[in-house]
Amino acid sequence: MIDPRLSKLADSLICYSCAMKKGEKILIEIFDCEEILAEELIKAAYRAQVRPYVVTYSVKAERQWLLGADREQIEDKARWDAARMQQMDAYLSFRGNRNTAENSGIPTEKMALYQSIYSREVQQLRLRKKWCVLRYPNEAMAQLSGMSTRDFEDFYFDVCTLDYLKMDRAMEPLKTLMEKTDRVRLIGPETDLCFSIKGLPAIKCAGNKNIPDGEIFTAPVRESVNGTISFNTPSVYQGDKYENVKLTFKEGKIVDATCNHTEKMNAILNTDEGARYVGEFAFGVNPYVTKPMCDTLFDEKIAGSIHFTPGAAYEEAFNGNVSAVHWDLVWIQTPEMGGGEIYFDDVLIRKDGRFVLPELNCLNPENLK
Repeated sequence: MIDPRLSKLADSLICYSCAMKKGEKILIEIFDCEEILAEELIKAAYRAQVRPYVVTYSVKAERQWLLGADREQIEDKARWDAARMQQMDAYLSFRGNRNTAENSGIPTEKMALYQSIYSREVQQLRLRKKWCVLRYPNEAMAQLSGMSTRDFEDFYFDVCTLDYLKMDRAMEPLKTLMEKTDRVRLIGPETDLCFSIKGLPAIKCAGNKNIPDGEIFTAPVRESVNGTISFNTPSVYQGDKYENVKLTFKEGKIVDATCNHTEKMNAILNTDEGARYVGEFAFGVNPYVTKPMCDTLFDEKIAGSIHFTPGAAYEEAFNGNVSAVHWDLVWIQTPEMGGGEIYFDDVLIRKDGRFVLPELNCLNPENLK
């Protein structure tokens, strides 16, 4: 029997998240997910009179291919995928994430080569289309979250099918404030960081890019970042788990980076010039996401968190930073995680993960459920 919540989610993805119109084309990529998912997405597309094109992948097979691939193969794949993407109006991707460490062991230089070519040719093109990227609930993700499979499925559908239109309206006061702000200061355990967001737009993400969603982002002025920030949320990147990440900035550039894999991290930050500058600063506000599970699509939406991202800036809030890297690192500021404060132009706007200005109270968890 088909879970009716899956059909509801598929309709929402086609009609709301990707805002598809009659006759448009959408590329649907499925990584390590059950066949029923692809079937429900296809049916939802046809109900909306949209033309779906579906590709399924095995992450294990993709890893094996990349281990032996040379530059010519990577360039061929990027060129072919870019040509296909060019013909589409939208991109939708589901990723099963059966093993978050699947890409562990691929040489750092091989991953850097792949990212530098594929990101330039394909991923940047996707970002100029309508797009949405999701995880799919399975036993591996349930284990990461510390839940039973059935409890995780309930959590997943609560997160993915909440009232995103309500969230979008609630984000408007913060968007307005961010776009009037010059100086930002973050203070917390082993953290004192200052930067400017003057002149850069704030972008609301309420179910139209990622699912689960619940963030509002901008970018720092590229050379304005100074100070130190310590992240208290583990991050899985290129198959390795990074913990206790601490970054020190001078005039926008990361001049010191330490963690449990300091050498590997610095190799990633040396991928290109832009990898040591920051392309995104964002608030997480999803009321159902309350603890880390080593999955960026969930962790970056945690209520009471921020993420600060070495690497490429999104086109919507472009600060001039270009890179093959985009690494969302999450700092949770709730009291249980050590707390923290955020100031806009010397005014306290959030303390210990809760917005303190009356006009922003609508973004606190109890008001978004």
